[in-house]
Order: sequence, then structure tokens, then C-alpha cells
Amino acid sequence: MPRPDPPLAGGAQRTLCLALIGTGAGLFSGLFGVGGGTVIVPLLVLWLGYGTREATGTSLGAIVLIALAAMLTQGAYGKVHFGAGLQVGVPAVAGVLAGTAFQQRVDPRWVSLLFAALMVVVAITLLIP
Repeated sequence: MPRPDPPLAGGAQRTLCLALIGTGAGLFSGLFGVGGGTVIVPLLVLWLGYGTREATGTSLGAIVLIALAAMLTQGAYGKVHFGAGLQVGVPAVAGVLAGTAFQQRVDPRWVSLLFAALMVVVAITLLIP
């Protein structure tokens, strides 16, 4: 059962934080093709005190809108390969189901550490060709 939104920031401040997180996620999505896990989850945890699981679920909800807008915009530039997108996206559904089930059974601290390790590996891989 989801817990209520964190009480750390309320009203206008919370709304502003969510809007800034969304703007950043959209910017990163359009620029790099990332945004949900790499922008929204850490900022929801760090700025608004969400738990890792709640931040992940909230991020996945936001990704629907972000991905649709990004796909339409990239499509307008002729940069979307729909067949390849389906070949990646359809199997990803199975991965989402498995990953979500696994996440619910693992200590949230371990989820955060695994996520941080993944970000470090990706950063090193991008820095060292």
C-alpha cells in the first residue's frame, strides 16, 4: 500500500519542486533519451523525501507522458525507428514485471545502492571510450 506523499515540502513549494523535476527530466529526455530513472527518481528522493519504491513508481508514471512527447518530437525530426522501438519495448515489459517484483522484495537501501552503482558504471563507461 503506498504511503502518503512525504510531508517535507507542501503546497506551492512541493508543486514547484515537482515542476522543476519534470522540466529537468523532459530536458534530459529530449537531449539524451533519459530522464525517468536518472533524473526523476534521485530528485524525488533527495528533494522531496520520497522512498525509493515510491519515487520509482512515480517516475514510471511520469515517463508515459515524457516518452510520448519525446517520441513525437523526435519523430518530427525523422529520428524514430518504430520497428526497433517495438523490438526493444515489447521485451522490456517482461523486464519491468520482473524488476518490479524483485524491487518489492529487496531492502530499499540496496535498491538505492544498486542504482548508484549503475550510474557510476555508466558514467565511467561514457568517460572512457
